[in-house]
Amino acid sequence: MKIAYSGIEGAFANIAAKRIFPQEELISFGDFRSAYEAVEKGDSEYAVLPIENSYAGEVGQVTDLMFQGSLFVNGVYALNVKQNLLGVEGASLASVKKVVSHPQALEQSADFISSHGYESEEAVNTARAARQVAELGDRSLAAIASEDTASLYGLKILAEGVNGYEDNSTRFAILSRNEDARVTVGAAEKSDEKNATIILMFAVKNEAGALVKVLNKLGEFGYNMSVIHSRPLKGLAWTYYFYIEAEGEYGTEAYRQMLLEMEYRCSKLKVLGRF
Repeated sequence: MKIAYSGIEGAFANIAAKRIFPQEELISFGDFRSAYEAVEKGDSEYAVLPIENSYAGEVGQVTDLMFQGSLFVNGVYALNVKQNLLGVEGASLASVKKVVSHPQALEQSADFISSHGYESEEAVNTARAARQVAELGDRSLAAIASEDTASLYGLKILAEGVNGYEDNSTRFAILSRNEDARVTVGAAEKSDEKNATIILMFAVKNEAGALVKVLNKLGEFGYNMSVIHSRPLKGLAWTYYFYIEAEGEYGTEAYRQMLLEMEYRCSKLKVLGRF
């Protein structure tokens, strides 16, 4: 099978995809949309894309793609993320003046960057940042990226764990065209057939109390909401859609009734998947 991901070899998405699909062909794309659309078009069977970091929060671009697109989430994989400061041979903490990395990696490492007085520069992803540092060979430039990336591009680790949080992890969604193609490989979160974490996305009608009434249905039918995010609807100022994860029974009559009653208050309701 062909597995799409955003980034290049050594990026955290590449590491996650390798662990989920160790025997399959991994296909690199330059951005989230290209990887997502490769699966929609049938060029790849699955896409592995980040949806949330435990420190920096949701990945809004991917959330928007999931709301607007046609793919389903078939599993969620949690990857522990340890960010390191990488430099060329001869570089040191004292010689570095600027660090380059993905915006979320820079945010996760903000305290370290600030304490050393470094400038920062954004890159498309952490692996591209490491490759840039290796190609330029400048001792004043360093990348924030994974240990795997250091060995891949011949860089040395100047400082380990610069993100400063031991519990820093990123959750990756495993997306496909098939709603029932569940993937539970490696550290992918698992559930049985009846009890699951269900992912719903919806926009409510412009009615008083509509959001509260939709969310109340979860509790009425015995579901525990564990995650909620809101995102602005494109083209409609000050209007939002919502992403939720709720734990409970899947596929039962009560589940179907809950969706019907939620849908009555929604302008759009999408069952994105379960894990």
